Amino acid sequence: MDLELSEEQNLIKESARRMANDLLAPVAPALDHGEGHEEFMVNLRKLADAGFMGINISSEYGGTEAGVVSYALALEETARACAASAVTLSVTNLVAEIIESVGSDAQRAAHIPKICNGTYPSGAFCLTESGAGSDPSGMQTRAKMDGNEWVLNGEKIFVTSGGITGIFVVWAVTDPDAPKGRGISCFLVEPGTEGLEIGRAEKKMGQRGSLTNVITFDDCRIPADAMLGVENDGFRIAVGELAGGRIGVASIARGIACAALDAAKSYISERRQFGKRIADFQGIQWQLVDHETELEAARLLILQAALLKEQGKPFGTAASMAKLYSTEAAQRACYTALQLHGGAGYTEEFPVERYMRDVRITTIYEGTSEVQRVIIARNILKEMDATA
Repeated sequence: MDLELSEEQNLIKESARRMANDLLAPVAPALDHGEGHEEFMVNLRKLADAGFMGINISSEYGGTEAGVVSYALALEETARACAASAVTLSVTNLVAEIIESVGSDAQRAAHIPKICNGTYPSGAFCLTESGAGSDPSGMQTRAKMDGNEWVLNGEKIFVTSGGITGIFVVWAVTDPDAPKGRGISCFLVEPGTEGLEIGRAEKKMGQRGSLTNVITFDDCRIPADAMLGVENDGFRIAVGELAGGRIGVASIARGIACAALDAAKSYISERRQFGKRIADFQGIQWQLVDHETELEAARLLILQAALLKEQGKPFGTAASMAKLYSTEAAQRACYTALQLHGGAGYTEEFPVERYMRDVRITTIYEGTSEVQRVIIARNILKEMDATA
């Protein structure tokens, strides 16, 4: 197995690192305090100009065509500097991928170029509901055909970039009499559509620069051709989106953790106690070794899942394993990084307290760690039964 990155992948990784350090990192502290939104929006456009909003998208629509591995690498480098920017980048890329994968020619031409070139600051998914989080098949949002229009009614929560997006991908039940999960369809809805209301932005523990909104549909009328893919096939689309999104979340978690460990290594190399550097204590060294080893294992899991998806092979189990391991390992690494700072780590003078808050959500969104274990176990047992 060749684990070396290609020349193109290395170029994308280095380009993402430079942009992250030069543009995103300086704004990240302000975003964490509810400031710097204008700079955030400018940076999103610059990321689009550099090709990062359509990394795995065909050049026909303005994409970079660099593949899923490059997507994972870019997200990790972005997250090292600013987790809020990274999650926006992740979701926007996935919106473009879904439209390219199942959209009509007209839908692709109308929306994907605007995502890739930054005309749309971001894309957004409307999937989660208050009663349908880990189990999206239980959603209550409805779409009914009235003449030549679909009428949407319902409410979605935790919509990343809901307040700035250029296009929403919305899931709704179109056949309430169908078996659970079978009667769900997917739609494209543009901001400003009558009956669509962008609600409050959540006040969050971390990743505060990324707007997370409630979106309400009140007799929201959209044309019949706004359906994305085939009627009642939306749940399959959602499952595929979640699997791909897990590669992105794993990459973001690893990026945050690497930033936290870098900060810790710098601090303990300078800070002295009992007449020597903190870094010279064997107990401290062993903590670093454990986390560096875990994060290297996480890197390999992420790249495996990304490569499988890039090659068009089944990748769901690998993506769940990558997300489960990477996000849990990242939690541990960020906790230790703060601990190694001592009391200083608990203050805003150092960034590790922000990293710890930013990384916490990664074990929750795009499927909790508990859900990943359910998925992995189910798939392992299916394989076992198939070979029995």
